Amino acid sequence: SIGFAQKICATIAELTTLDIDVQFDGKRKEYMQQFYNSSVAPKLREWVEFGCACGSIILKPNGEGVDFVTPDRFEIIQKDGNHNITDIVFQDSYEADGKYYTKLERHRFWDADVRMPDSEEYTRMTYYTIENKAFVSKLSTEIGIPVDLKDTKWLKLQPEVHITKKNDEKLNSMLFGLFKMPGANNIDLDSPLGISAFGKALEELKDLDVAYSRNSTEIYDSKRIVLVDERLVQMPATKDSKGNIIRNKLHLPKFAKNVNADDQNSFYQEINPQINIEQRKQEIDFQLSLIGCKCGFSNGYFVLDEKTGMITATQVEADDRETIQLIKDTRDKLKVCLDDLFYAQSVFADLYGLAPVGEYEINYDFGDITYNYESDKQIWWSYVQSGKMPFWRYLVKFEGYDEETAKEIQKETDINTEKGLFDE
Repeated sequence: SIGFAQKICATIAELTTLDIDVQFDGKRKEYMQQFYNSSVAPKLREWVEFGCACGSIILKPNGEGVDFVTPDRFEIIQKDGNHNITDIVFQDSYEADGKYYTKLERHRFWDADVRMPDSEEYTRMTYYTIENKAFVSKLSTEIGIPVDLKDTKWLKLQPEVHITKKNDEKLNSMLFGLFKMPGANNIDLDSPLGISAFGKALEELKDLDVAYSRNSTEIYDSKRIVLVDERLVQMPATKDSKGNIIRNKLHLPKFAKNVNADDQNSFYQEINPQINIEQRKQEIDFQLSLIGCKCGFSNGYFVLDEKTGMITATQVEADDRETIQLIKDTRDKLKVCLDDLFYAQSVFADLYGLAPVGEYEINYDFGDITYNYESDKQIWWSYVQSGKMPFWRYLVKFEGYDEETAKEIQKETDINTEKGLFDE
């Protein structure tokens, strides 16, 4: 009810993609850099958050950008001994003119005996095969009957494509990137997919909802009540134009209730229920701590802020080894996913001549999750004061000045410092 599972996923995604920077080298660096900057970087944090929630997601090039595919839209058919996917079907759909169209796109490695040119000999080759089939139905819950791709929005796709390297060797990987959460899948041991970031703390999340709900209910029921005998709120009786007696009553606030008192001492009574704030807070904090530990965070990472009443994450410190390890493992999985995604895009670039032929190298740079801005600012200022760091560097890093303006400011500062007390 309070959506704390989403908070866990959002926190992991935020720390995983903190100040991420991906740069490319090599002959194809400009094309790959443009692909990352336009099609990957703007959505990366959102994709990671969905990956944390679903346990796994797939990022697949679509010719114009990247398809983000959740587990409910793909079916794994086969995997190898290392739990790598070797055969998978993706599902896509849309509605038009009251009909529902579905595309099944199968990716797999396929072995075939191919006859060598000008020879009677055959050789075994491994193709990467992509098959596209379309269906149409009157119901959204059914795939329906086959329909020609030309009669759908996927008319530019080929029904079947076989891909190898230029030397007819097998491709390095499937033409998509799989992002999965680190850790073992204890729900389905045979699955190559991961489990959600909060999958091992479901019972504790339920208990947190109970603790929060009880606290909310107690607050709701703690409103002040004033019991007033109806004789105290009656105004003097009046008569209407026909001589009928009218007994008027005062308009009471919402917290006041009319009662029939038994004696003089109970004509007026106030009820102010007490709230068990500290006890409820301890219960919530205990559940937050347990949830954080079971999700891989350091003990006490999640707390209930007494000032704002909002559930927040505490400052990550250098000794939060569990949190740091969780984020490092998640970043490693993200790098594997992006490596395969970039490889897939590069293969398609070769197939359709989208970029000059050439290799590329990927350089990843992630932000330090233990970084403290204010502490770093104080350290740099101490370097400036001790003469170990130019003042203009401090202005660029912490005050937002460009290098030229910062140097002009330092130049003016140096001139004023060199002047004596009575100098003009």
